[in-house]
Amino acid sequence: MGNSTLSQNRNIGCQAGQVSPACNPVINPGSSPMANPLKLIYIIIGLLFLALGAIGTAVPLIPTTPLVLLAAVCFGKSSSRLSVWFKSTRLYRKTIDGFVQDRAMTIKAKAALLTSVTAFMSISFATMVVFHTPAFLRIMLAIIWLSHVIYFGLIVKTIHDGQP
Repeated sequence: MGNSTLSQNRNIGCQAGQVSPACNPVINPGSSPMANPLKLIYIIIGLLFLALGAIGTAVPLIPTTPLVLLAAVCFGKSSSRLSVWFKSTRLYRKTIDGFVQDRAMTIKAKAALLTSVTAFMSISFATMVVFHTPAFLRIMLAIIWLSHVIYFGLIVKTIHDGQP
């Protein structure tokens, strides 16, 4: 009788709109990432993508934005609380939040991005020349740089005065 009364109380709480672990997946202990191995895998993969994306802010051959987007997808699939935390981080807000919301970037953001990409890739290219790396690697680096310039300079919309 005790178990049926408890389940009835939980159902009543859910129907009345009260916060209850039985009807709220955020509070429900059975919905934690540790209870579902797939959610744990998403968290681990998301952390890996986040770490690589953070490294990509300084290393030119590692693409930051796609890795941070993949981390956001993994965190979104793992838990809503983790997704909310990730979207509040400085890395997310700085790299992709404006782009995700508006599909556009300000001139200042584009200039900062293209300046840093050009600077880091120039250093990488100079290093490749000094150490006599094969020509195809230098050509590949030049193609990656040109792709950044074309995509962010010409394809991504530019926001002027706060308006897309």
